Amino acid sequence: MTRRYVIIGAGAVGGALAAELVPAGRDVVLVARGAHARALAEHGLVVRRPDRVDVVPVAIASGPDDVDLRADDVLVLATKAQDAEAALAQWAWRPVRGASGDEAALVAADLPLVTCQNGVLTEDLALRRFARVYGATVGIAASYLTAGEIVSPSSAPVGLIWLGRYGAAPDALQEELVADLVAAGFAAWSVGDVREQKNAKLLANVANGIDLFTGAEADLASARRSLRAEAADVLRAAGEPLPAGGRLDPQGVELTIRPVEGHVGGRLSTWQSFARGASSEVDYLNGEVVLLARRHGLDAPLNAAVQRLLGRAACRAGALAPLDVALLGLPASESDQVEEGGVRGAA
Repeated sequence: MTRRYVIIGAGAVGGALAAELVPAGRDVVLVARGAHARALAEHGLVVRRPDRVDVVPVAIASGPDDVDLRADDVLVLATKAQDAEAALAQWAWRPVRGASGDEAALVAADLPLVTCQNGVLTEDLALRRFARVYGATVGIAASYLTAGEIVSPSSAPVGLIWLGRYGAAPDALQEELVADLVAAGFAAWSVGDVREQKNAKLLANVANGIDLFTGAEADLASARRSLRAEAADVLRAAGEPLPAGGRLDPQGVELTIRPVEGHVGGRLSTWQSFARGASSEVDYLNGEVVLLARRHGLDAPLNAAVQRLLGRAACRAGALAPLDVALLGLPASESDQVEEGGVRGAA
């Protein structure tokens, strides 16, 4: 038996992983829902790139009932953070077939699980059920807005991934997973404590929600800086681990983002969810900073304001309605600076 990747979630990250792993010769099952699953099953995974459109033939499942799990499977959780708990509960106790084809005593929770979510919550949720959790911090410019397709505007590398065993020492499988990602066209690194990279990515992601605000460019830039600075203060005061320099280290590798015909680039994961009318990840980005602040007797008023405004917006039916950045109450002349923890243009 050879390793197979069961990718749970076919959005920007899950779709991009499948789009690269399949041509690299890896066995992949891509799990999707609703109209997206139907389009993928009928037409294949359509990948719009800067210079071409690829159609990747990949096995599609609509849920755990459609997947005959095997002992050599690696589960990749590529849902949004707000959907992670439901997915973990849905998959954890599914039976797994042994190498001889008979149903073994194994369940999915015995299989290795790679978590690809923004924020810092999913890995602890996963450890409640899964013994082998590998946290992946993903910097990628891919977009998912249309059923059956993703936009992937980068190549050589397609994206940046820091991967490490969560709650345990690095192991051989960690290195094998990283090697598979590199062979598939990602820049990937094996790390000792993936919490550092997750926290650094959070410092970048707290500014994602500003994509949903309007205003002068200087005011939008000021809001992003201020959100990141406030989040950095909270993480440091709480003693949360960060990489050297407080930011992700791509080790000299640059993510080059090129235009794709008909696609407006630069819109990050939070904007994409609102545009599709999907649930919001804000409670697990800005809300994560707010939670950490409250646990340590601190204040995070700006992150709390973004969480509240976008939380209310997510409850409203109808078209996406941008909010005025002035609602955050920032002075237009604010000029504080903070290093970005993530990768520019990456979700």
